This record gives sequence, structure tokens and C-alpha cells, in this order.
Amino acid sequence: GRGQIPLATMGLSMGSNARVGLEDSLWDGPGKLAASNADQVRRIRTVIEALGHQVATPDEAREILGLKGRDQVNF
Repeated sequence: GRGQIPLATMGLSMGSNARVGLEDSLWDGPGKLAASNADQVRRIRTVIEALGHQVATPDEAREILGLKGRDQVNF
């Protein structure tokens, strides 16, 4: 919900990973609806970099999450 970015920020400050998306929250700030997932990704990327962390590449994220990857799915 509306606490997605603040809670992700708290988790990041404690060494956790973060993910955002419209499936979890429609908000991109107080009283502002996100136009797309990209709005939320830009916002959390700013937080990640401000905390001195690095954003995972898609391949790194797949490895962290134990996902197969696009080339190994049948669609």
C-alpha cells in the first residue's frame, strides 16, 4: 500500500533488498498516483543510491531470487 516506499527504505537501511511495483501499491508519493511501475522504480533507485547501495542488474536479481531467466521459460 501507501507504505511501500517508506517500508522499503527502512529495510534497505537495515541491509535488506527491495522491490516495488503497482501490484503492491498505486502510489508514488503522498497523494500522488504512480503512472507506471517506472515511477516507483525511479523513486526507490534514488533511495538505494542515496544509501550508498547498488541496484541489481536483471541477471543479478534473477540469481538473488532463484529465477530461471527469460531464456528458460516456455512462452
